[in-house]
Amino acid sequence: QVKLVESGGGLVQAGGSLRLSCAASGGTLDRYGMGWFRQAPGTGRVIVAAIAWNGRTTHYADSVKGRFIISKDNAKSTAYLQMSSLKPEDTAVYYCEYNGVRGQGTQVTVSS
Repeated sequence: QVKLVESGGGLVQAGGSLRLSCAASGGTLDRYGMGWFRQAPGTGRVIVAAIAWNGRTTHYADSVKGRFIISKDNAKSTAYLQMSSLKPEDTAVYYCEYNGVRGQGTQVTVSS
């Protein structure tokens, strides 16, 4: 079964950028679509962005449209979430999920 490991989180000031990575091992990311989710303290997990298996179709939550870009490199078995113009309300643990498998998450904290 594929294992996912997120990285790239951290502390950034409002207006800054981060790029999250989701590396797969034990399998590839080219059979199914995948998504990035986030969970802020005291709230449920919500989807942020999703991408089709072939990368040709993407979907974004309204709250991140125009600021986040999801992509994936099937050759590297890695997906990305480029986050720009970050806001304090983007603070959360970010997870990638593929075919029912979720990574351990990476913390993103945006200071005002």
